[in-house]
Amino acid sequence: QVQLVESGGGLVQAGGSLRLSCAASGRTFSIYGMGWFRQAPGKEREFVAAITWSTGRTYYADSVKGRFTISRDNAKNTVYLEINSLKPEDTAVYYCAAKWGPPLMTSNYDYWGQGTQVTVSS
Repeated sequence: QVQLVESGGGLVQAGGSLRLSCAASGRTFSIYGMGWFRQAPGKEREFVAAITWSTGRTYYADSVKGRFTISRDNAKNTVYLEINSLKPEDTAVYYCAAKWGPPLMTSNYDYWGQGTQVTVSS
């Protein structure tokens, strides 16, 4: 079992920045990679970014390339998502997730956090 706890969401003005954190606990040694997803009101959950646990290889959705940066701190079992130049359309609940194996650019993850709300005001 893996437990995931997100933090760092909040209300931000457009153009601002946020850094979301996802702390993993439990069988973290078995994690192949972790991802961030988001779900806006009335929309389906979408893939945002992912990172492999061992090598740090990153993957991004085309819609967020250049503004979002995913990183990890293996010593802290934590994955981060830095979001710059926030736009109102970034408003969503952001979820982190963990996966036992590839591929990472998929919605089929094994464990999910509870989500953290990001609201961007114009």
